[in-house]
Amino acid sequence: MRVPIRKSEKYTYLAVDPNMTQEKFDALSAQLSRMKKSRPALAKEVARLAENGDFSENAEYQIAKGKLRGLNQRMLEIESHLNKASIIAPGSFGGMVRMGSAVVVEVNGQQKTFRILGSSETKPEAGIISHQSPIGMALIGKVAGDDAIVKTKKGETLYRVVSVA
Repeated sequence: MRVPIRKSEKYTYLAVDPNMTQEKFDALSAQLSRMKKSRPALAKEVARLAENGDFSENAEYQIAKGKLRGLNQRMLEIESHLNKASIIAPGSFGGMVRMGSAVVVEVNGQQKTFRILGSSETKPEAGIISHQSPIGMALIGKVAGDDAIVKTKKGETLYRVVSVA
């Protein structure tokens, strides 16, 4: 008998995309630094509340302990992300679309500008897309004048590369 896979389990252990800009790297480093500075105060609070005794009835202790655990977990995640980080250099490589490039494309008679970055920095409404997105994958490796066909559920869409920066 096969055990069913629940939707909540489907995306639990996905690898984090290590690609990020220098700005994202610096922001995560600053966040980690702030967390490290706030950790001792939180640990002192947990120790102070532990002095009250009976842990099963001490709700304040349980809450403080949970906050400390959450902070420690987030710090480990950020440290791991920073250790595996691969910095994306801005610009194109010989006029070719790659991660870090700003690409002007023509689609359905309209020009759109996309910046291709890592998955952790996407903001589709601002034109920042992932290199793993259907559009990003179709555009990687193209030069000005090339056509890229993007396959979606609605069908195929033609993107013509106008310029790469």
